Amino acid sequence: MVDSSNYLKVSDLNYYISQKFKNDPYLHKVFLQGELSNFRFRMNSHQYFSLKDEKSKINVVMFKSYFDKLKFKPEEGMKVYVSGYVGVYGPQGSYQFYAQTMEPAGLGALYEQLRQLQEKLAKEGLFNQEHKKPLPAFPDRIAVVTSASGAVIHDIMVTANRRFPHAEIDLFPAKVQGDDAADSIVRSLRQIAENSDKYDAVIIGRGGGSLEDLWPFNEEEVVRKIYEMQMPVISSVGHETDTTLADLVADARAATPTAAAEYATPNLVEVVMQINQLRNRLFASIQSIIRNKREQVRNLENSPVLRDPSRIYDEPLQKVDLLRQRLFQVEKNILAQKKANFKLVSQKLMGINPQKQLVQLEQKQKYLTSNLNRVMLNYLKNERNRFAGLEQKLDDNSPLKTISRGFVYTANEEGQTITSVNELKVDQALQLQFKDGKAKAKVTEIRRNENARKEK
Repeated sequence: MVDSSNYLKVSDLNYYISQKFKNDPYLHKVFLQGELSNFRFRMNSHQYFSLKDEKSKINVVMFKSYFDKLKFKPEEGMKVYVSGYVGVYGPQGSYQFYAQTMEPAGLGALYEQLRQLQEKLAKEGLFNQEHKKPLPAFPDRIAVVTSASGAVIHDIMVTANRRFPHAEIDLFPAKVQGDDAADSIVRSLRQIAENSDKYDAVIIGRGGGSLEDLWPFNEEEVVRKIYEMQMPVISSVGHETDTTLADLVADARAATPTAAAEYATPNLVEVVMQINQLRNRLFASIQSIIRNKREQVRNLENSPVLRDPSRIYDEPLQKVDLLRQRLFQVEKNILAQKKANFKLVSQKLMGINPQKQLVQLEQKQKYLTSNLNRVMLNYLKNERNRFAGLEQKLDDNSPLKTISRGFVYTANEEGQTITSVNELKVDQALQLQFKDGKAKAKVTEIRRNENARKEK
């Protein structure tokens, strides 16, 4: 007999093992590196995948609350750094790794993260050309977001003062490198947005550097804030060969801070030269107009009309006479046309005179009456002849005529004609029709001619 008390339940064993894992201090916080395997993204759910190297593999669970904090999109085969703890899943008795953080491994991971974010924002249309705002021609105030201690603000101010001293440059200092640089940049942009009516343009930038150094300008929150700015933004991040997402979303991109200042301000010397050229052209145009007007005045002074004002009326008077003649001729033509129309209408009225129509109708009525009488007489004559013929035919076929020769018309009490002895019965009452009256009879005997038999 087996003693069951010596045997553990499966759940008890799994529980014991899970407690071992929980109580092991080396498994409370574990840092792993490896390659993502069997990764299938599950929307709005926990993520289940494997982490492997060239020799081994472990199952990984990352709960939704941790996965939503990732700043990149994991993909199959990607090398990553993860941290978390090891535990046992009791219902299946298997141990697995519970990931709490995940980061791409190496510089290639940064490029991958940048590529994914760029594709995401591009699909939303943040880089589309139709969203770009035009730069102001003559800005009054320009806001600059950069480091207060760097050479960027110095280059911008020197260039702007040289080109267009009228423009005021306001610095909004921000960290341009480090973990909290993105938040610092966003805060400065928000301060500018709160005073959007004061500034005509914004310059944002820093000097060159590595991908990690320029990374704050690739952060999603920075890119979206630049897109939301009401005034145009000029990006000057890094050098000409460096391209950040801030460069793509900005309304204009400059290779250097000096170029950014040149984009934001006009060249005062060139503007003055253009003004002088326009002023000279305007002066020349005015002189030309004055010369033309003087020539017109001179021509008017020498005009025969002005020397003899009475001649002003010669042509109008002649025109009035011509118009009077034309008016008279038109009135004459209209009157002739009206007379012709009146004559034509009179002739038409004579043709449709009611008295004349009445005489015609009376003649037509007499003709129709005569014709109707003649037709009726012929019709009556024909009908009389047809009636006489039918009467003679009816008389020829009348049974009364046959009865008058000694025949008798026989019928039963219902008035139905008897034509055969087969319709008779002994003691049956009959009606006899003679030529001068009727009589009733009763059948006392029936004889058939077929076989000369007698039936009573």
